[in-house]
Amino acid sequence: MILAALGMLVSTLVFADVSAARQAQLMSLLDQDCGACHGLTRQGGLGPALTKQALAGKSPIMLREVILNGRPGTPMPPWKPFLSEQEADWLVQVLIQGKTDAH
Repeated sequence: MILAALGMLVSTLVFADVSAARQAQLMSLLDQDCGACHGLTRQGGLGPALTKQALAGKSPIMLREVILNGRPGTPMPPWKPFLSEQEADWLVQVLIQGKTDAH
């Protein structure tokens, strides 16, 4: 129960650190750029599914690292040149929560 409350607090802090305008840009990136490989509905394609169910139990830190550094030997590119760690954390929370918009 304490772990769940801590997770909600961290998620609130992550969302607070990314402006509403940037959140909209990140959602567009998620829908268009990530969607090109992971499917426009995040059900998978060239890349694996990015649904709430598919990501259940995955470490948020590992997911952030994959977003920022890519996966060598796969088509997953590093997004570090375009995203801060906070923005990658924001995307991870969106994905883990299964959100389809920035709100």
